[in-house]
Amino acid sequence: MLLVLSEDHKEHLAFLSKVETAVVGEFGRIALEFLRRGTSPKIYEGAARKLCVPVEMVQHGVEGLMFLMTESSKHMISEVDFLDSVLVLGFGLELNQILLQIYLQHHSQIRSILSQLPPSLPAYHNLEWRLDVQLASRSVRQQINPMVTMRLLLKRGRDSSSRVLQTDPSTLLHLISTLEAALATMKTSHARRILRNIK
Repeated sequence: MLLVLSEDHKEHLAFLSKVETAVVGEFGRIALEFLRRGTSPKIYEGAARKLCVPVEMVQHGVEGLMFLMTESSKHMISEVDFLDSVLVLGFGLELNQILLQIYLQHHSQIRSILSQLPPSLPAYHNLEWRLDVQLASRSVRQQINPMVTMRLLLKRGRDSSSRVLQTDPSTLLHLISTLEAALATMKTSHARRILRNIK
């Protein structure tokens, strides 16, 4: 899976190509610290003074890096997909490798921090299912009419809810095969090229 970066994110991350590689590593540390404790204007101001650039430029650079790391960690993208995702930024090989190292060093820690945040959308918790088969009725003595009933349990923070879905087995099998085909298509090199060029 490739990340699709908006023009704003590309612009924010472009700042990283104008600073030294050691500074990019420091920005990665700051971004991780901000994920843990929240942002601090004083740190932005100090970094802006050292680099002789506007505070907003430093802030956008750190926020862009934070977005890149959190989205990559959230979707658990592979090393190859991460490098393909940052190719659109036009960075050099050395900077891409530094970003990859930051991601690999901290992705499990970022996932841990994200898991503690209250989710904005309901998340999967559990699935219960039952297969009902009607074998006969008063009007038709011999019939087989199977139906799959599923109860999807969702959680949002401490709140929980459920959705009941019902379908016949052939529709369910068709849905599964369509989703599996879509996932397989996303892994092809052609799909990666298309995603890389989407703006």
